[in-house]
This record gives sequence, C-alpha cells and structure tokens, in this order.
Amino acid sequence: MTTYDTELILSRTVTITGTRSTGHKSLTEYAQLFSAYLGPFATGAHFYIGGAKGIDSLSLVWLAGNTQAALTVVVPGTVEQQPAEARQAIARVRERISEMVELAAPDLNSASYHARNRWMVDRSSMTIGFPLAGQLQSGTWQTLNYTRGQGKPHLVVPI
Repeated sequence: MTTYDTELILSRTVTITGTRSTGHKSLTEYAQLFSAYLGPFATGAHFYIGGAKGIDSLSLVWLAGNTQAALTVVVPGTVEQQPAEARQAIARVRERISEMVELAAPDLNSASYHARNRWMVDRSSMTIGFPLAGQLQSGTWQTLNYTRGQGKPHLVVPI
C-alpha cells in the first residue's frame, strides 16, 4: 500500500477540473459557486488542482483563502511553462500549497494535460468538474468521464 492509497482511504481526496474560459462570470459569482460546491467537501479534505488558468487558478485561490484543506497543484510539465495567470495564482498562495507536482512531460499538448488529469483522478476519491455550459467535449469532460470510468463519484457544475 502506498502513501496515496492510505490517503485515499483515510481522507477525502478531491480532484478539481474545469474550463479555462471563465471571463463570463464575476469573481463574486465564482466565490459563491465554490462556497456552494467546494466548501461542503473541504473539511478534512485534500484537493488536487491542475495548475492552469481559469477554474484551476480561481479554485486554488478560493480554497487557499477560505479553507484549511490540503492543496496539491499538479502541472504536466513545469510551473514555469504555465500561463502567467496560473503562475501568479500559485505564487500568491504558495505558503498554503502542500505539494507542487511537476510531471515533466516533454511536450505540453492535449495528451500531457490528459495524463495530468488521470494522475490526479487516480489519487482522488472523487472529482468536482466545472465545465463550460453547453460544451460537451473538453478536457474537463474527459476528466469527468475518466472519473466515472474508475467508478468514482463526480459532481458536475456547469458554468
């Protein structure tokens, strides 16, 4: 049994996935969504969050400022390869991040992001996804479908 197996059994581990397109809602609206859909799961939880812009960055900052949950940020390559918005969010809450995981993918492409998402889901007991409303094919949906295929619970919150 690995450390991750023990963590999965003893605590709530949650992958967060979501769209990078978040400009259509205000920060206040996202705070309300996160309070309603992440907040109830946060006590004693460990969240795995991709280090991208959009929902990843917004949820990271919200969780860091509003919960005591453990936070692991996972990137397919390195943090330095991530967009400025994502790097800034990580830097802003760095003292609250429990672990930074850089998977060192040689190329940043759909396959490396899908591999990152599978890595997070494999270490989680559930996934909470924030897909763009009306969009039925995306990395967010790939992650939610992978979670379902693993027989794990998943919550879908279209935005």
